[in-house]
Amino acid sequence: MENIFTDEYFMKKALQEAEIAFEKGEIPVGAIIVVDNKVIARSHNLTEMLNDVTAHAEMQSITAAANFIGGKYLKNCTLYVTLEPCQMCAGALYWSQISKIVFGARDDQRGYQKLGTQLHPKTTVISGVLAEEAANLMRRFFAEKRNKN
Repeated sequence: MENIFTDEYFMKKALQEAEIAFEKGEIPVGAIIVVDNKVIARSHNLTEMLNDVTAHAEMQSITAAANFIGGKYLKNCTLYVTLEPCQMCAGALYWSQISKIVFGARDDQRGYQKLGTQLHPKTTVISGVLAEEAANLMRRFFAEKRNKN
């Protein structure tokens, strides 16, 4: 029997969260955290709604997952996020000691790699999963935003 729980499977769930953000007028980034093929946290950007620059999808998911687990370390967990984490989120992910990060589109301007932010040495990173879908959503969001102004 084929394993349906692939990185693409879970990234589609993160993309669903990004679509929710899009519909709310938030920058369309979605994230989920998975342990043992079970989604334990799901979120999307809430910076506009909460008027909080730290309310990125990753930060919301880290908090929700830690509450679910009952501890601050996310060992054996995987974060799926539609956009490469920024340096703030990468720092929080470092401290959470998350085991794996899978992201879609690169952020060539504000991504943690461009800014030289380090992740925890035991964290595995996979990039480019459904990157085109994630990038298209971002392009569509900013195109619509420009057309409204």
